[in-house]
Amino acid sequence: MPKNFVNRDAYEKVYSLSERDEIVVITGLRRVGKSTLLQQLRESAPQSDYYFNFDDDRLIHFELKDFQKLLELFIELYGIQKIFYFDEIQNIEGWETFVRRLHDQGNKIYITGSNATLFSQELGTRLTGRYIQIELYPYSFCEVVRHVLPNIDFPITTEERGLYAKAFASYFYSGGIPSYFNSQDVVLLQTLYESVLYRDIISRYKLTNDRPIKELVYYLSSNVGKEFSYSGLAKMIGLGSATTISDYCYFLSMSYLCYTVTRFSHSLAKQQHHNKKCYFVDHAMAKALGFRSTEDKGRFLENLVYIELRRRGGEIYFHKEERECDFIVRRQGAISEAYQVCTELYNPTTREREIAGLMEALQSYNLERGVILTEHQEENIELKINDKIVSIHIFPVWKWAVTSTPSK
Repeated sequence: MPKNFVNRDAYEKVYSLSERDEIVVITGLRRVGKSTLLQQLRESAPQSDYYFNFDDDRLIHFELKDFQKLLELFIELYGIQKIFYFDEIQNIEGWETFVRRLHDQGNKIYITGSNATLFSQELGTRLTGRYIQIELYPYSFCEVVRHVLPNIDFPITTEERGLYAKAFASYFYSGGIPSYFNSQDVVLLQTLYESVLYRDIISRYKLTNDRPIKELVYYLSSNVGKEFSYSGLAKMIGLGSATTISDYCYFLSMSYLCYTVTRFSHSLAKQQHHNKKCYFVDHAMAKALGFRSTEDKGRFLENLVYIELRRRGGEIYFHKEERECDFIVRRQGAISEAYQVCTELYNPTTREREIAGLMEALQSYNLERGVILTEHQEENIELKINDKIVSIHIFPVWKWAVTSTPSK
């Protein structure tokens, strides 16, 4: 286990599945703590010796037939056990056949992987109905604050509020990638990005030229939260087809590096043709990969909120008609939440714009409550829409991140 170990919310969720029959699949970006989570599970399990990490250059010639040899060696070394832990198993072609055999024999299996495309294909063909998938993200602020301020609980004093704000300022700078969070060495973020780019995208999808997708990542990380079209990006990068840009964005999301968000419409066809926005799996990663002439704090705050919303589940869109609302969340077929994100509301023009955009979203989806997340401000207001009173809650991102309960 690492020295500066941060307890993950996902641990309790994964541990609760230990008595169930399904294969537990933990996915996410490289280096976000999937292997550490496996080690934590092993420490708490009665059987922990059947562990193997396939992300090793010495296994370049490992084939499907070698799984049987591995199983025999496990038994020879450690005796018969019923729990298996496999890291980055998607590196071995045909792995799902072996895992299904183990599962059919009554074994409990935990596997990790860092490429959603491969997992979706392989899990969908041979393991349908036999697995539960959990996506692991970089550290959340809630996880970090429990680590650095373990003895503080709500309600908090004025002094403790200051400590929370200080911890959030640090988190806003460092993000949640474990290695960078601990070291603040930007080279680690660059190295992680190159590993994802070449191993999980260029190699996996057999791209012959790395320049276009590198330019795409550079543009997206420099314009977090800003609208774009596939055709516009194709012209800018010098590619002949908007479909190629769409494919590249898909590759990036399947590697968990960044995600595309669509403008909401009740028509799926219109959604596909609307402009998109992009947010990175970690705001510090986006900052390290892109270019900007100003601090652009509001965009990174927006990125942080988007990833926190992803942790909580639901389908995330942005709203845009006459006005714009940063995020709306759809659960069980209906829009249930609306959020605006901005650094501050002291400027009257900013305040009017943010409230008007949120109010339009509340009216469009018949919601009674909306949220505006800021850096420091806190306030509750009530407004009328067509003889209906709606409430708008304004409070700091850090407070929302540690007091709002993620959806199960």
